[in-house]
Parts: sequence; C-alpha cells; structure tokens
Amino acid sequence: MIRALLIKALLYLFAVVPLPVSHALGALIGSVLPHLPGRIRSVTRTNIDLCFPDRSLQERQRLVNACLRETGKTVLEIGALWLRPGRMVLRLIREVDGIGHVEAAQAKGQGIILATPHLGAWEVAGLYCAAHYDITCLYRPLRMTELDELVRKARNRAGGNYVPTTAQGIRTLYRTLGENRAVAMLPDQEPQSGAGIFAPFFGTPAYTMLFLSRLTIKTGAPIVFVWSERLSFGRGYRLHFRPALAAAYDDDLAVSVAAINRSVENLIRECPAQYQWNYRRFRTRPEGEPPLY
Repeated sequence: MIRALLIKALLYLFAVVPLPVSHALGALIGSVLPHLPGRIRSVTRTNIDLCFPDRSLQERQRLVNACLRETGKTVLEIGALWLRPGRMVLRLIREVDGIGHVEAAQAKGQGIILATPHLGAWEVAGLYCAAHYDITCLYRPLRMTELDELVRKARNRAGGNYVPTTAQGIRTLYRTLGENRAVAMLPDQEPQSGAGIFAPFFGTPAYTMLFLSRLTIKTGAPIVFVWSERLSFGRGYRLHFRPALAAAYDDDLAVSVAAINRSVENLIRECPAQYQWNYRRFRTRPEGEPPLY
C-alpha cells in the first residue's frame, strides 16, 4: 500500500513537470545506472551483447549507456503520458511518419492489426492509436492492484476498448477485425508457456507468441507496426508506422513468427538505444540450454 501511494505521488508530481525537465532528470538518473550493480544494468548488458555481437566492446558499452539514459526518461515521462489530458499528450507528437501504410491497410477492408513493440515511448503510440483508430486490445491487470485503475483510466481516456486476456477477449478481437476495425497488441512480449514457439530474435532463439500470426493468417488483416521516437531535449515525439514483412502472412506459423521478429528487429535498428533492453526477452530457453540471466 505504501509503495503504491509513493508511486502515485511521483506520477502526479511528474505529470506537471515540463517534459524537457523530466527527460533531463531521467537521463541524469540513467547515466548513473551503468556504475551501479543491479538487474536493470545486467539484463541490458546481456541483451545487447547477445543481439549485437558484431559491435566492438566499446560500441556495445556506449549503447548500454545510451539505453540506460533512455530508460530513465521512460520512467520519468510516464506521469505526463498517463495523467495529462489526452489532447495535451497528443500535441507532443511533432510528426507522423508512414501514415500511408495505415491507409493502405484499411483500404483492404479486412481490419488492421497495429503492433506496438517496446520501443521509444510506446504509451504515446498507444494513445495515438486509441484516439485515431478506436483500437481494441487485450489487457492483463497489473500485479500491483492499487495502480490498476489508474493505468486503465489512463489508457482509456483517448478512446479504445480494452478487453481481458480470456477466451471471450480473444473472440472480441476476431470480431473486431471482422467488422473492419483495428486491434492493437504488443508483438515482443514473452507469452505464457504453451502459447509460443522459439524463433530467432537478433540471431538468438526467443520464445515468441503465436497469437499475432494466427490472428493475421485467419483474418487476413494486415499488420502495421507503430513506434514513438523520443526526440532529444524533451522536444516531444515522432510517430513511425511500418508494414510487416511479407513473410509474416505465410501460412506456416514458424515462418510467420520469424518474420514478425525480423520486422521488430528492423524497427529497433532505426533507434536501438530506445528499445527496452532491460526486459528479459530471452528468459525462457530451449530445452537443455542454460539460463541467460
């Protein structure tokens, strides 16, 4: 309870702090993390070493440092992104790149799947999609129940429909696409046991969800990836829309899942420092392999 109250107080505090100040403080905090022991630093380093083995030790360390600065910005900007009026947050989007991919997907009349990986300010991307495309997406309640209502209200305030991660929720997604509307989901989150397969992610097997591939194969709905680039000096955000690789629509699930991972890789290569490298993406290992974290 005390922890939840403290988190709420900090969220409301940073909701009124100007974004350039939040990002500057976040970068300052993040610049200290490479020098402190802890899981955030160690997981970030492990993931970057795994995914960029062709880079020199110095290049990888620079990327680790840059990523931890962006991690600090991610933490301190969340109060503004969750608690300011939706229209104020949307005004922070300075440019939208690739919107034609969304228009082309909508013209097919089979619905559209908006995939938002953990790259940049993904809460901004979600808010934009909710406001413009009336998205429907699955929602799993937070472990810290005291914050769950706050987060649900934050994500609902611009529109959109959030349904539980149940069989009924999944049927709702299929029905939404059948009505030529939009659904949204995270393509790079490790699924529960039995709900994924191993597919390469930057050359390392990663346990990856099957649901996104099944959804697009069964409905014919195109996948468009969207991510929100965090601009320097707290200037706001630039939104990017990108189509999935053609192989993502292959009837072979293994081919489709691998293509979706490659699509996410391509996005990350646009701005690798802003990916959530502190997430244990390779936590589940193929049978017989030792843990990586």
